Amino acid sequence: MCLQNENSIKAQTENDKLMKNLLILALITLLAACSPYKDLQEMQSMQTDFDYPFEVKYAALSDDMKLAYVDEGEGEQTILLIHGLGSYLPAWKKNIEDLKTDFRVIAVDLPGYGKSTKNPHSGKMTFYAGVVKDFLAHLGIEKAVIGGHSMGGQIAMTAALQYPGIVEKLILVDPAGFERFTEGQKDWFRDVMTLRSVKLTPVDAIETNLAYNFYNMPDDAKFMITDRIAMRDAEDFDNYCYAVVQSVSGMVDEPVIDKLEMIKHPTLIFFGENDNLIPNRYLNPGTTRDIAEAGHEKLPDSKLVMIPKCGHFAQFEKPEIINKEIRSFIE
Repeated sequence: MCLQNENSIKAQTENDKLMKNLLILALITLLAACSPYKDLQEMQSMQTDFDYPFEVKYAALSDDMKLAYVDEGEGEQTILLIHGLGSYLPAWKKNIEDLKTDFRVIAVDLPGYGKSTKNPHSGKMTFYAGVVKDFLAHLGIEKAVIGGHSMGGQIAMTAALQYPGIVEKLILVDPAGFERFTEGQKDWFRDVMTLRSVKLTPVDAIETNLAYNFYNMPDDAKFMITDRIAMRDAEDFDNYCYAVVQSVSGMVDEPVIDKLEMIKHPTLIFFGENDNLIPNRYLNPGTTRDIAEAGHEKLPDSKLVMIPKCGHFAQFEKPEIINKEIRSFIE
């Protein structure tokens, strides 16, 4: 009798587990059906299927490197804009659209990103700085105002250190490079940012990670989420993931924090006061303002603009402030 009760209880438990699993499966199916991303058009290739807001041109810097870029407006001054880690040139679209009325504005997809070729490379900041130099030479531009967002800011500073003659002025938007990391912290970055972790980032994490870049994510920034989700099916996605991983190592392997005093170019620095990425909340205490002011003090000829109620993507979240300050800085 006792054995029969035990068997009955066991059977009931198994049924309960089965029902629970079926309910979970049904819920997942329902959520997938309701997902705003379920009808995204399949992307065959990042190089061909991204929809950019401006005419895309290409610069063949070598047999295996072709850079995608946009070139808008005219003016005595040329501004070259460099995107950040995992990003692409449309991240500057609100700035290009406005600034092109007074300046020649060029924005580029770095190698491994966006519509540019994605052959494996080192991801080092010196590598990217060399690409910037070669790209400007390809276009016949001797000197430009170079602007960079996040990792692009560190690339811009590296270019100013390596090739000071090609830089007229610097514009740094929430730049990487002002924060100091120990060797152990650098190892942490390498352990966290692996090819597998980047490639297998789930949809909810993609959405959360991108929203985390903003204080209040604008509706017109949602394309960054849908593009990042759609590109997972692209044939060149693996090489993009490799570029991201290499770029993280490149940033921590070639810091600029102890070389900032050597940059003599006039420099305009922007930071969102509510930047969630700088400083790194897992590794370093303190505030964004602490990091911003520390970098500002090291750069001999710099102006710092702190933007309230603004996150890490300042050029997209508060373009009116960014564009106004850039005009004043250049003119």
